[in-house]
Amino acid sequence: MTPYPFTALVGQADLQLSLLLNAVSPAIGGVLVRGEKGTAKSTAVRALTALLPGVDVVPGCRFSCDPAAPDPACPDGPHEGAGAAESRAARMVELPVGASEDRLVGALDIERALSEGVKAFEPGLLADAHRGVLYVDEVNLLHDHLVDLLLDAAAMGASYVEREGVSVRHASRFLLVGTMNPEEGELRPQLLDRFGLTVEVAASRETDERVEVVRRRLAYDDDPEGFAARWADDERELRQRIAAARNLLPRVRLGDAALRQIAATCAAFEVDGMRADLVMARTATALAAWAGRADVESADVRQAALLALPHRRRRNPFDAPGLDEDKLDRTLEENAGQDDDSGPEPEGPDDGGPDGGGGVPPQGAPQDEAQAPQGEPSIPGQPQPEPAEQAAPPQSPEGATGEPDPNAPAPPQQTAAPAGEPFRARTLTVPGLGEGAAGRRSRARTAHGRTTGARRPQGALGKLHLAATVQAAAPYQHARGRRGSGLLVRRDDLREAVREGREGNLVLFVVDASGSMAARQRMSAVKGAVLSLLLDAYQRRDKVGMVTFRRGEAEVALPPTSSVDAAAARLESLPTGGRTPLAAGLLRAREVLRVERLRDPARRPLLVTVTDGRATGGPEPLVRSRQAARLLAADGTASVVVDCEAGHVRLGLARELAAQLGGSAVTLDELRADAVTELVRSTTDSRNAGHAGRAA
Repeated sequence: MTPYPFTALVGQADLQLSLLLNAVSPAIGGVLVRGEKGTAKSTAVRALTALLPGVDVVPGCRFSCDPAAPDPACPDGPHEGAGAAESRAARMVELPVGASEDRLVGALDIERALSEGVKAFEPGLLADAHRGVLYVDEVNLLHDHLVDLLLDAAAMGASYVEREGVSVRHASRFLLVGTMNPEEGELRPQLLDRFGLTVEVAASRETDERVEVVRRRLAYDDDPEGFAARWADDERELRQRIAAARNLLPRVRLGDAALRQIAATCAAFEVDGMRADLVMARTATALAAWAGRADVESADVRQAALLALPHRRRRNPFDAPGLDEDKLDRTLEENAGQDDDSGPEPEGPDDGGPDGGGGVPPQGAPQDEAQAPQGEPSIPGQPQPEPAEQAAPPQSPEGATGEPDPNAPAPPQQTAAPAGEPFRARTLTVPGLGEGAAGRRSRARTAHGRTTGARRPQGALGKLHLAATVQAAAPYQHARGRRGSGLLVRRDDLREAVREGREGNLVLFVVDASGSMAARQRMSAVKGAVLSLLLDAYQRRDKVGMVTFRRGEAEVALPPTSSVDAAAARLESLPTGGRTPLAAGLLRAREVLRVERLRDPARRPLLVTVTDGRATGGPEPLVRSRQAARLLAADGTASVVVDCEAGHVRLGLARELAAQLGGSAVTLDELRADAVTELVRSTTDSRNAGHAGRAA
């Protein structure tokens, strides 16, 4: 289908600029696009591919080798004297969320490698994406080891495949673009740092702009080819400008003053390592080339910082990414050198670029009233919105004289307690051996980890267990007519390694928010404990959910999600008060877990109930809560009860609840990582303790 024209996009200035800069200089390291669903992230990436210049390849080479400089280690080589080149358009290769490691990096035919001694290699997506675009939608949902592999390939420009001493290497240089919705979970900071630039996208709140987006999209859906034809001239101009900027890039001068500003900015914002400095330098150079200049200016450094630093400043998963622009401006001003061009700001796209066409100006460039607002790309043919009127100041509840209005309604009373200081929590695990998604919590059979045995392949061969394969083939060598030194191996002889690692779990919090929890400021300590467990869940790649109960009812405060940030926000605003419907909370949790088992049966749940064990809501509250607990135990749900009871006189109700659930109980103090008490026992020990508690 005809791609949506890049120049027809509306209201995505930073996204367009970041993509174009990577098209000019792929060494920047790609773009991570963060934003809510329905903001044209995928549309913009696919539209960019049509703008990239075509590539010349060696005919018949599966790895897209350049005839002018073929890869000497190409598995399809050598290519010396290959003859005429073959031209084709740049490819966009999409990596699906459920892709396997072999699909990403390629696979070796182990049977032929053992029996014939040849490297029969089937290329993967990294080979297909060479000299093109590799697009990863929902990159935060990929398994971590796949993200590590593709980022390593992007950094080194090559992909390596290793199988039991047999290795293949091939070139893999591509423009990496990842998109993600932060509500579905974050990337680890180490992986965030590997993306060159990051941008935040959101749907416009301006009515006229939203109308224009809908109008253009409907016109495209009705007649894609006709719509693309109307933007063909603008697309051609932008394509020419990309080519001109690429040609100019090697001649752009990064002066000492600009380099000092880059280093000072990275130091001022306390980014780790040197990758940020390198990315900023490459981005500022690309910005200068995009503007048609041969020297990097302060405005280029400023724009490079806005794109390259925000995602590198995160210190914990609950800090929003961002950059203090006032601090950035002060740092740049303090480190402005004499050779820094203090003349005009970088040329905008309509100020005489290399081809006279339009483009995306660096953010922060001065614009008069007739031009687009700051940060808005001026793509050829795209109408510029009128400047928005200044919003009226919010009305105060006080009168014009500043006196309180006696008739104004009283503000609602805030009953949400602030969260206490988080701490490093002990690891809570699910007993047994699972087979869920790779993570860092409970024991599981995974594709990575220590080898614990061997088995026949179930589908495509994974990691070969060489000793087991040789042992399976050895008894049949005489019957198969072996005469030489080679081992005769057949498909039935192959054995793959069984590995044990760690999985991520679904950690479902059931939080008591009743009036008894608000006594003696306990709720602040409880929120601090849950926040600590959320931090632990983030680091261990878990899904989290939250059920709360108070005032006679239970509600799902947060459906199971990979976004720990969302759980922390819901926890912070959680109010307290009213009776304690413990049974309702447990039954609602059971229903949530039932639905999640249907959606993701391999992911094992861990129920963390945070309560003092009191039950005061509904008829026969203690009896009903015990019945609900026994239902959860019968489902096989692993449980931990965080006992929040305080004071000299303790009823021990939370520990009784843990016994009914067949789990373990732990106090707030024992939840800390430096506590000596064992938090989670095995299933047998837990259930024995439960029976003993009920007998007592």
